[in-house]
Amino acid sequence: MTGIWWIRDDLRLHDNAALAAAAEDGEVIAVHIDEQLAGVRGLGAATRWWLHHSLQRLAERLREHGVPLVLLSGDPEQLIGQLVEETGASTVVWSRRYHEPRRAVDARLKSALRERGVRAESVGGYLLHEPWTITTQSGRPFQVYSAFARACRQAPPPRPPAGPPARLAGPGADLRAGGRELSAWLEERTVLDALAGRGWLPTAPDWAAGLRETWSPGEDGARRRLDALEEVLADYAQRRDRPAAAGTSRLSPHLRFGEVSPHQVWQRSRELGAGEGPEAFRAELLWREFAWHRLFHLPDLATRNVRPRFDRFAWRDDPADLRAWQQGRTGIDLVDAGMRELWETGWMHNRVRLVVGSFLTKNLRLIWRHGEEWFWDTLVDADEASNPFNWQWVAGTGDDAAPYFRIFNPERQQERFDPEGSYVRRWVPELGSEQRDPPIVDLRASRREALAAYEAVTGASSD
Repeated sequence: MTGIWWIRDDLRLHDNAALAAAAEDGEVIAVHIDEQLAGVRGLGAATRWWLHHSLQRLAERLREHGVPLVLLSGDPEQLIGQLVEETGASTVVWSRRYHEPRRAVDARLKSALRERGVRAESVGGYLLHEPWTITTQSGRPFQVYSAFARACRQAPPPRPPAGPPARLAGPGADLRAGGRELSAWLEERTVLDALAGRGWLPTAPDWAAGLRETWSPGEDGARRRLDALEEVLADYAQRRDRPAAAGTSRLSPHLRFGEVSPHQVWQRSRELGAGEGPEAFRAELLWREFAWHRLFHLPDLATRNVRPRFDRFAWRDDPADLRAWQQGRTGIDLVDAGMRELWETGWMHNRVRLVVGSFLTKNLRLIWRHGEEWFWDTLVDADEASNPFNWQWVAGTGDDAAPYFRIFNPERQQERFDPEGSYVRRWVPELGSEQRDPPIVDLRASRREALAAYEAVTGASSD
């Protein structure tokens, strides 16, 4: 019997319920699909780079067990059906998704496969709690993080993580597909040969040198980050807001691609105790959960203001200011340092993300979608929930957001969290020289203008 494991954002062998379920029937065939769905934006450049390398490493791990990883592109409803037909698979299992239109695709495919007598299952694993299981007392979704986090902590605790499947093997060479040996048919479609054809790696120019120096995509890289969590959490509460310090776990891209499960990370943090550091870290894991909880109930989170009053807000349209922000050429030290760190490494410290987001949406008064789209293309940890959720939060347009009138002053933030200037000097080496860009905006004047624009809509109809 053959089971198909349809890989989503779960590129790991450990604690993978979908892989374990596919392996129950015997031999396993793994498949990853570059889905072509109408109205769905593709991955950004940085996440494509990451996925290329993560799939490559997963293919190598699976090959050790004789499991092929098939790479396909197109409509998953057609492709999975064809793969079942070619291989004679009796089971198709995948990790559950939480956003449209992918949920609808999965539901249709599950129904079609079951009508053909194929066991088709979706399982959890990307979140600690399924979004519909955490509700208010009236059964409604949460809109406030603190209440959501409290409900999560009062719910049954997340399950303990599992190991890899007890038995993992690929199909035998005597099986046949389309009149040929199945092994030969699969060999034509394996990931190591087909991955280069997707064109996910930059060539001219090759902008990924900083990403290669900074990151190790794949389950092994994730496990090394997880093993280092004890050192990080020892003083996490004191150092996590300092961008010059190695004070955060940097697990976010590994979680985004499922190279480590949230259950593994939660369990490890629990093993490290209930002190200030581990508790603050778990609060960040629940913030990730809250973003997906909101996306589950707000499928257009990336394109529409959660607070309708901001549909009437006087956003500016200034391509030159946007370009200066993207390039780290605003003349505001902490903002430019963060944007250059992002371009070089595909990542930005969370404290600095707040500062650059506030600066774009309030001091420059450019609509948050410009920032969300830039982060989508340049962050290695950008996902469909956290990216728009966090942008709406910092812009003040989301529910339970930072109020619009909370405007981060980049100079005060630098004084508090980079008092020695180590972070800024690293990324803006021309400080103090004639080559330094002058500020493109006056922080005090732009703050007043932003507040005036906000006051113009606060008296309108309520949200």
